[in-house]
Amino acid sequence: MRIPCLLTLALLVCLHAEPSADNTLTEAERKDGWQLLFDGKSLAGWMNSDKSAPKTPVENACLNPHGAGHYMLIHEKEWENFVLALDFKISPHCNSGIFLRTSPLTPRPGKDVGFNGLEVAIDDTTTATYVDTGALYDLSQPTRNAMHPVGEWNHIEITCRGALIQIVLNGEKVNSIDLDAFTKPNQRPDGTAHKFDQTFKDHPRKGYLGLQDHGSPCWYKNIKLKPLP
Repeated sequence: MRIPCLLTLALLVCLHAEPSADNTLTEAERKDGWQLLFDGKSLAGWMNSDKSAPKTPVENACLNPHGAGHYMLIHEKEWENFVLALDFKISPHCNSGIFLRTSPLTPRPGKDVGFNGLEVAIDDTTTATYVDTGALYDLSQPTRNAMHPVGEWNHIEITCRGALIQIVLNGEKVNSIDLDAFTKPNQRPDGTAHKFDQTFKDHPRKGYLGLQDHGSPCWYKNIKLKPLP
């Protein structure tokens, strides 16, 4: 007669499990050091990359950088080593991206502020090149495009620890990059060319997170960050 008892115990555990509501932290996440960067209700903690107030409101408990007023929405704090986790959903023909370690916010002459950061690409494509979802834009291509179709939610986790960057998309590790291998401007470690006239070995290891507006809507929610030593 142990089986009914075990089933009852399992049912009680399920009934008392903490719900995983959008834009909240569970008690386990809090204890593990996670921080919630977006409350799902307001733009508190967020601004445009020119430090102006965003022009677009929160939409259905999501951030949408499209039309906010500058190149990207950025979180007000600078981060160095961390795990960033969030959910995103794209629109048809979407072109967006998640920027890491953007520093400084003042663009260089003739360049947009994106040249001051590292971009994890988000695009409405099915290929897996240097500009597709899961790529570190123009620097490292994903092993495959693991993104869900337009209109479906995706979960991404990005780990930045020193020179190492890892990208996990929908539970699959699709990219792993060592910035110390990028020792020359305009050149990847394999000798092929990229567009950036800088040496990423020397790129700032601390900076702002950003959600890019590149001309089309992209929705973000459940934006959480865990600082790493």
